[in-house]
Amino acid sequence: LLTRSLSDPPAGKDPQAMRTGQRQNKGMRTRLGCLSHKSDSCSDFTAILPDKPNRALKRLSTEEATRWADSFDVLLSHKYGVAAFRAFLKTEFSEENLEFWLACEEFKKTRSTAKLVSKAHRIFEEFVDVQAPREVNIDFQTREATRKNMQEPSLTCFDQAQGKVHSLMEKDSYPRFLRSKMYLDLLSQSQRRLS
Repeated sequence: LLTRSLSDPPAGKDPQAMRTGQRQNKGMRTRLGCLSHKSDSCSDFTAILPDKPNRALKRLSTEEATRWADSFDVLLSHKYGVAAFRAFLKTEFSEENLEFWLACEEFKKTRSTAKLVSKAHRIFEEFVDVQAPREVNIDFQTREATRKNMQEPSLTCFDQAQGKVHSLMEKDSYPRFLRSKMYLDLLSQSQRRLS
């Protein structure tokens, strides 16, 4: 009768390969663990700001960042506000809502009829269709009305869905953003630059 210690590798397995595999698994668990924690803290805001981050952060005034709390539409009208809100939504794994809203805004600027149809279908397949890669949370009636609009796409074909997503973000994500450590830290950083 052969006995084997628990520390011995299974028969036919290379001990060195097993240790390497264990290290890789531990590294993967660590990375996945970091992703699973919903952190709304962001100490390096250069990662969320577009363009040249250091100059952008210097140009962001406390007054501008404070105005984002006036209304959701004020936040959406400011490129740094959109960048900060996008970073916050990523921590909540819901950035598809903002991406859809922005795609609709860009879509409304389309002038070419040929491009309009292809863009409409791309947006629908990306965000609206059931099981879309970045499916937004809209009700069945809105989804079906938008599907019907795809038969003859127009600049207004996403208006109902875009309105629902806007309302959802305004009532749900936006208030949490204003209370988040990320936003409060951003305000604090901009105020410290003044002193």
